[in-house]
This record gives sequence, C-alpha cells and structure tokens, in this order.
Amino acid sequence: MDHARERDKDKEKNYQEKEFVEKLVKLNRTAKVVKGGRRFSFSALTVVGDRKGNVGYGFGKANDVSEAIRKSIEKAKRNMVKLPVRNGTIPHDVQADFKASTVLLKPACSGTGIIAGGPVRAVMEAGGVTDVLSKSIGASNQYNVLKATFKCISRLMDAKVVAKNRGKALKDLLG
Repeated sequence: MDHARERDKDKEKNYQEKEFVEKLVKLNRTAKVVKGGRRFSFSALTVVGDRKGNVGYGFGKANDVSEAIRKSIEKAKRNMVKLPVRNGTIPHDVQADFKASTVLLKPACSGTGIIAGGPVRAVMEAGGVTDVLSKSIGASNQYNVLKATFKCISRLMDAKVVAKNRGKALKDLLG
C-alpha cells in the first residue's frame, strides 16, 4: 500500500516538473588555480515559467554543470512571481533599473512577437507573453538585466487589482 502512494507521489512530482518551461540564460565557468593545476567550477542562471503568468529565476553554483543547472532551477521554482498577461501582452509600459542596467517593456499588438534579447526574452517566453516590445539600456550584464526585468514585473499592475484597490468596478475603470 505504501509503494502505491510513493508511486503516485512520484507521478505527481514528474507531472509538476513537466508543466514548467526551463530556460538557461547564462552558464559561466570560473577557474581557481591550485597547487595541482586549475580547478573549474560553474555557475548557472536560469528562468522557469509555466507559460500561464508565473515566472521565476535562479542562480546556482557547483563543481559540475548539471548540478549547477539543477540548483538554479530549484531556486527559480521557489522564487516564482505573478506576471500579469492580458491578450498575450503586458498591461502597460514599465521601466525599471537594477544597478547599471535598465529595462523598458512596452505592450504590443498581437502578431508582433517578442522583440527582446537574452534574459528579457527568456522571461517573457517562460511567462507566457507572446507580444511585447523591450529595450535594454545601459550595462548588458545578464544577471543585472534579469533583476531589472523582474523589477519591471513587480511594478506591473493588473486591472482587476487596481479596480479592487480603488473600490470601483472593472467596467468603471476601463470605461
């Protein structure tokens, strides 16, 4: 009887893992010079999303590539945030910066596609956005661009939430 429960849990776990889209943004190799030669370690930056408006990022370090990627994906699943998606795009223009990197996101009409590069594209694809315009300004450090993108996501407001906060109906807000 216990074996059946364990099998069901394994199936459920596999199903949950399959519903996420995992994208590797950056894999970095660092070398430490020791007495016997060089010792390599790896760091991985990944984005995880369910294509339904939930997205997260993670950063993992290990002596093995696969272990670094696994750690970063685990962290990304723990750091999921809600990305408001309306008709395949974001609700409004937003701009945010992290250190020297600035990211500008603009909604786009259907058929435009994801006009973004690197980390911003990975976040938008994983989050389920199909049409968006973006511009990365300043430093192109991928970690900082990713953090700026998530700052943008935190500043995005959903129409339902705004209407609720103002104490109005959604129809009154949209007109």
